[in-house]
Amino acid sequence: MSDYAPPLISAQRLIGGRSYDFSRRVVVMAIVNRTPDSFHDRGRTFALEKATEAVRKAAGAGADWIDIGGVPFAPGPEVSAAEELDRVLPVVEAAQGLAVVSVDTFRPEVAEAVIKAGAGVINDTSGLRDVRMAEIVADSDATLVITHSLAAPRTLHPSPQYQDVAKEIADFLRSRVETALAHGVRPEQIVIDPGHDLNKNTLHTLELTRRLREIADLGHPLLAAVSNKDFIGETLDAPQHERLAGTLAALVFTILHGARIVRVHDVKAAVDAVHMTEALLGLRAPAYLSHNI
Repeated sequence: MSDYAPPLISAQRLIGGRSYDFSRRVVVMAIVNRTPDSFHDRGRTFALEKATEAVRKAAGAGADWIDIGGVPFAPGPEVSAAEELDRVLPVVEAAQGLAVVSVDTFRPEVAEAVIKAGAGVINDTSGLRDVRMAEIVADSDATLVITHSLAAPRTLHPSPQYQDVAKEIADFLRSRVETALAHGVRPEQIVIDPGHDLNKNTLHTLELTRRLREIADLGHPLLAAVSNKDFIGETLDAPQHERLAGTLAALVFTILHGARIVRVHDVKAAVDAVHMTEALLGLRAPAYLSHNI
C-alpha cells in the first residue's frame, strides 16, 4: 500500500480491543443514525429497534466499525446532551461484541459516557472545538477522529470560501492534532477526516479528493466519509438514493490516495469494493482459487 499511501506515525493500533495494521488494511465503518433528520436515511433507523437491527445487519455484512450518531452535522432543531445520550447509549450497548463501536458526537460529556459504555472511537465532527474532548479521550484508550469544518455542527455556513482548499484543510488538521497532543492525546489515538462536503461545495470536495494525498501526508490514518454525499449527486445528477455507483467509485479513489477508513451506508457493497481494492494492491488474498487451477 506504500505506493498509494504515505507512511503512518502509528500504523499498528489497538482499537476497541481489536488489532489493526493500517499499512496493510482498510477499515469499513458503517453508519447507524438514531436521528429523524439525517441527510440520507431520514429517520429510517430512528426507532431503537430499527437502530439495533441496523447494527446487527451492518456487522453481519462485514462492517469493522459501526458509527452511531444521535445528532446530525447539518443545521436543525436543538438536541440536548441528555437527549443525545438517550438516543445513542442503548445502541452502543447493543453493538458490543459485534464490531468496534464509534460514536459521532461533538460533546465531551457524551463522549465520556459512551466511552464508559464501551465505545472505542469518538468521531468528533466539530474538529475538536471543545478541548475538553481531547482531555476525555486522553484519559481513555479510545480513538479520536478529528474532522475539518469551518463552522460548528448544527450551524448554517452558506457559500464557504477557500483560497487553497487542500492546503487549508491540511493546515487545520495539523493544528488540531497539535492541540490534541498538547492535551494528552497520544499519537496512536488519532485519526483525521478532511470532512467531505462539510462546509464545502462540490468543487471544493472534488478538489480535496483529487489532492487527498496532501492531507494523508500528515501521517495519521485518514477517514473518508463520502457515502451518498451531495458532491456525488451533483456530479452525476443523481438523487439521494441513486448514488451507490458514485459512492463506490469515490471510495476506491480515496483508498488509492491514502484513506485507511471509509464511512459508508451500503455496507456489503462497500466491503466488496474495499476487499477487491486491497486484493489488487496485494494486501488481501482471494477468498478461494479455482479458475484455471
